[in-house]
Amino acid sequence: MKSGFVNIIGNPNVGKSTLMNALVGEKLSIVTAKAQTTRNRIMGIVNGDDFQIVWSDTPGILKPNYRLQENMLGYVDAAIGDADVILYVTDTVEKADKNVTYIEKLKKVTCPVVLVINKIDVSDQKRVMELMQWWQNEIPAATVIPISAKEKFNLQSVLEAVKANLPEAPQWYDKDVFTDRSLRFFAAEILREKIFENYSEEIPYSCQVEIEAFKEGEERYEISAVIYVMRDSQKGIIIGKGGSALKRTATQARIDMEDFFQKKVFLSTFVKVDPDWRNSRKEMRRFGYED
Repeated sequence: MKSGFVNIIGNPNVGKSTLMNALVGEKLSIVTAKAQTTRNRIMGIVNGDDFQIVWSDTPGILKPNYRLQENMLGYVDAAIGDADVILYVTDTVEKADKNVTYIEKLKKVTCPVVLVINKIDVSDQKRVMELMQWWQNEIPAATVIPISAKEKFNLQSVLEAVKANLPEAPQWYDKDVFTDRSLRFFAAEILREKIFENYSEEIPYSCQVEIEAFKEGEERYEISAVIYVMRDSQKGIIIGKGGSALKRTATQARIDMEDFFQKKVFLSTFVKVDPDWRNSRKEMRRFGYED
């Protein structure tokens, strides 16, 4: 039996979450066109007859400007330190040497590295071959694989490379478990995804979602969610004229929750102002970003 933790790292917007969702076969990580969408470390578990892969999606590598981002980067550093296999995601769009510090870290790790070049569907063969050669020269020990996570192209090669590098070990989780996160967590993430999709500029980055109540009835889930913002002006934008913007966002979130939970959902949403939630240690612990 082969079993291990495969941690997915890379810069923002290279497609880490899209790739993990495709590999797991479930939408566990929220995906938007905006950078820094993922804030937590999220596990997705895949079982085979003779293997168990515990995939772990992480936030994008960034230079932190406030406490929340420091914690996000901490998840990345922890993922490098406790991986059985590192899955480093780059793409055909970003500059290959965008983050030299983490490239140097990859050169020094003792665990296997599978390096995937994503978004080959928006590039050409010459560019892809050049990038493959650049990365192979840069990290000779890595297995370099070109893919398109969006088009689900060549993902089997990624799976086979990871399986080949898993250690011999018993499975870590029961076979009926597919993630380490709760339904309450996914409800908050689904609502946060809709905020990223419906609002622009700094608004999504200034918001945090907390599920205040999550009650399972025979016919539906009853969920009460609070959207925290940093300023009164942001509260007005989230709500919109006559509550229209919040209603649209909540409706979209409810529909996705029902699809994810496979059950009817009654969703109540409220907006509150918390000026320092991104920098407060107390709030970081409350929202699950610190122990």
